[in-house]
Amino acid sequence: MFTLTDKKKGDTKPNEHDRYYLVREDILPEALLKTVQAKELLARGHVRTIHEAVEQVELSRSAFYKYKDGIFPLSKLDRERIVTISMDLEHRSGILSKVLAMIAGLEGNVLTIHQTIPLQGIANVVISVETSLMEENVTFVLEMLRAQDGVSRAALVGQG
Repeated sequence: MFTLTDKKKGDTKPNEHDRYYLVREDILPEALLKTVQAKELLARGHVRTIHEAVEQVELSRSAFYKYKDGIFPLSKLDRERIVTISMDLEHRSGILSKVLAMIAGLEGNVLTIHQTIPLQGIANVVISVETSLMEENVTFVLEMLRAQDGVSRAALVGQG
């Protein structure tokens, strides 16, 4: 399955007004399918240039450039669901460990952790979490974090 953007002709930059459609692969036009194939060849390093990629899949360069920013495998969009959360944790043994275990229990994959030195008994921790496998939404995760013993603040910093 692939996602197509609904845009004005020639407009390739994403914006907040974009609309997306889920389309079954077997009904997509050949040029769109070949664009995805060319992008995969480039991403995997099987070819070094766009010219080589489009030549290998027998697609014109103009068609590739027309569609390249508007079609993505659905699985790629799922993998890019990452949230960044900032928390203030009490400086006590095991608090961060419990937070990480809770996120893992919700099927979140912690990608990065940055912790400051505790000042006045509080350490700031910023984590980035891949959420593509999580069934719960980010609001629920934040509520669970705030309810954890030793977490005095949890806020969403970014999402994308």
